[in-house]
Amino acid sequence: MPVLCSSYTSSSGRSLVLKGQFHCCKDTKVYHRKPPKNLRYPRRTKLPPDSCLNGLSLVSSPFADDIIRDDDSFDSLAFDEDEDNVDDKLFEEGEENDEGNGGIVWEQDEIEAISSLFKGRVPQKPGSLERRRPLPLPLPYKKNPIGFPTQKVVSRKLVAPARQSLSNQVYKNPSFLVGLAKEIKALPLEEKNVSLVLDKWARFLRKGSLSMTIRELGHMGLPERALLVFCWAQKQPHLYPDDRILASTVEVLARSHELKMPFMLHKDHRFLNMVSQSVYEAIVKGFIKGGSLKIAWKLLSAARASNRLVDSEVYAKLILKLGKNPDREFLVTSLLEELAGREDLNLNRQDCTAIMKVCVRFGKFEIVEGLYDWFKRSGHVPSVVMYTTMIHSRYTEKRYREALAIVWEMEAAKCLFDLPAYRVVMKLFMGLNDLQRGARYFSKLKEAGFTPTFDIYMCIIQMYIESGRIAKCKEVWLEAEMAGFKLDEQIRSQLFELGN
Repeated sequence: MPVLCSSYTSSSGRSLVLKGQFHCCKDTKVYHRKPPKNLRYPRRTKLPPDSCLNGLSLVSSPFADDIIRDDDSFDSLAFDEDEDNVDDKLFEEGEENDEGNGGIVWEQDEIEAISSLFKGRVPQKPGSLERRRPLPLPLPYKKNPIGFPTQKVVSRKLVAPARQSLSNQVYKNPSFLVGLAKEIKALPLEEKNVSLVLDKWARFLRKGSLSMTIRELGHMGLPERALLVFCWAQKQPHLYPDDRILASTVEVLARSHELKMPFMLHKDHRFLNMVSQSVYEAIVKGFIKGGSLKIAWKLLSAARASNRLVDSEVYAKLILKLGKNPDREFLVTSLLEELAGREDLNLNRQDCTAIMKVCVRFGKFEIVEGLYDWFKRSGHVPSVVMYTTMIHSRYTEKRYREALAIVWEMEAAKCLFDLPAYRVVMKLFMGLNDLQRGARYFSKLKEAGFTPTFDIYMCIIQMYIESGRIAKCKEVWLEAEMAGFKLDEQIRSQLFELGN
């Protein structure tokens, strides 16, 4: 009696197997009926149930081992039990099998939670489901107010120098402009027509181009040729009027004492109101460089009387020139007071250091301190020359400890010492009678590749004499003599007294 088995999946997700017996007669049509293709040629063997879902959706059938396949005869087909009874029975037996195998019992809320992962949204805990959006981060600043469109920035594409026009390549090229000055210098001495050189380049020049050529002619000692270039530029409508060419010309003429001025020009208010700021400053600079300090002083006094502000650089250059003569201390002091009263003081590092040196020479130590503090407050970094000037100022004032603080400041700023800085520092250590630091900086000087000067040798020898180290003193003395220096008689007498 053959057995027919069939399986289906119930609504609870469990795989059920139905078993039944049926009787059939060999003479009937059912016996000779061929089985369907899915039974004769199965596509693939059934896969075992997934281990990760064991106990949830798939339950192994307890009747899997009791299936009897008898291909010889299919005599009868009968259902042992009703379909609903078999479903309930298999469900109960599956639960007993699960408890017997692992002892794991899944609760209903756990099954719902895991099942919801495959359905979509995870159930939320009871409470407020309202989401609050966080406030945006504050912006540090905004260039334009809210509501106004931002300004469109048009970026100019950089053109390679080789693809630029010839005019753009030469009109401000220093090598080309200096070459023009050399060609003009090469003209014969009796030749006064500079158009022979300038006419062929006229269409490539622009306003301000010839100012460098004129200054270069002034450095070559040819103020007449510089004036001829200016006269040629006046006839070119695309090059003149131009204050840059005019300022360069008057500066060259004033420096070479070729600028003819009326005797009372500094009192002519029409001239002061007519000339531009750049041209006026160029005239004063030319007289300062040419050594005509009296005329430069009068022009600055006239500018002060007419409420015309002159650049601080002009004051610095005049102070530097006047400071070389000790008899002009009164003029230097008045210029310094005028500079101190200006709110728009603008001095670069070189001019500030030059004024500090002049003030040290005249004993104006408080002005040196004020300039140094102002320079650092302005956000600038002092140079080694400015540091050296400050150390020399405090050493001259015999404020040795304050001068030593500048040395530590130089070390903290990692400022490299030059030879003048080592000379001033060695004098400071001699004033402090600090042999240890003096010897260390004397070694650092030679390690840096500098050759000690005569005053440095005298300082280190004097410190060794005062400390009583005769052997070391003689060693440095022999080194100084090998370098070509000859010690004075006072040092020799001190060494003999200590030796005896």
